[in-house]
Amino acid sequence: MKILVIRLSSIGDVILTTPVLKQLKEKYPDAAVDFLVMKNFKDSIEGVPYIDNLIFFDKKENDGYQNMVAFGKKLAENKYDYVFDLHSKIRSKIISKQIKLSGAKVLVYPKRKWWKSLLVKMKLIKYHVDDTIVKNYFKPFKKLGLKYRGEELLFTFSPKDLEKVKEYEGLFVMAPGASKETKKWTKKGFGNLAKKLYEKYNIKTVLIGGREDIERCDHINKISGGVCINLAGKLSLKESGALLSLAKLMVTNDSGPFHIGRGVGCRTYVIFGPTDPDMFEYDEKSRLIYKGEKCSPCSLHGNRECPKGHLNCMNKLSEDIILKEIEKDMENNN
Repeated sequence: MKILVIRLSSIGDVILTTPVLKQLKEKYPDAAVDFLVMKNFKDSIEGVPYIDNLIFFDKKENDGYQNMVAFGKKLAENKYDYVFDLHSKIRSKIISKQIKLSGAKVLVYPKRKWWKSLLVKMKLIKYHVDDTIVKNYFKPFKKLGLKYRGEELLFTFSPKDLEKVKEYEGLFVMAPGASKETKKWTKKGFGNLAKKLYEKYNIKTVLIGGREDIERCDHINKISGGVCINLAGKLSLKESGALLSLAKLMVTNDSGPFHIGRGVGCRTYVIFGPTDPDMFEYDEKSRLIYKGEKCSPCSLHGNRECPKGHLNCMNKLSEDIILKEIEKDMENNN
């Protein structure tokens, strides 16, 4: 049996496929499982042992309708029995259609209902998910007898990645970036929290993120009184995962590092504001930080600006709330 799983982006969404891939390989160990992902997100999934062949979609070469059709026809030559589209957007649909013409069965995971999204945009209702993302990923796999068993994520890295970050073992980590502005907790909050953690535990905080987060992290470090180490833009995704495997804990927004942390077993405190925390389940190493303002959640992916203009879900969240959660866990684990 030959199977193609499609999830093109982004970091967290790709990592969230790993519970499905693991169970698929356990149930069908002799099946050939291919995975299609955008080339710039390959580090999210590369090295996962449940995949036999990782295929890259290169936007420079494969984007555009005609190129996507040609790309799909090329994949169709692999003679897949099943295609599981866990992306369900225009690119994956065009590619899947070409593979379907070769005789493959194409199954798509259920996305949010369009009318619900419309009502949210019209500000008539708040956005609440129908199910977690991972549970939705499992639904098309019912055809093969797979059943949801939890959110045990996996993120892999190499010994070389681990060696590069070895010197930061045992430190705190913060990931203050996010894809949308409204999903970012305040710089003041991160800075004050890092300062208070250092005063209490004499442990520095490493700041991680992309190059776009360098300035933000510099500002946070100044607020903290210089007790942070700014590694934003200096680590690859794999190196960030290796760092989190060695960290004492991480504080992060609703963003990719949350899932990387879960995938390497890092104790993680994740801050939610405008998005629905019910998109995920939380185990003993995951702590949800959520004020639950009356207007939250207001968005599926977050917005550039708060629809109400105040962003109370983030601005009113005190660092002391997170500090108390950390103190409680530190006491219980000592």
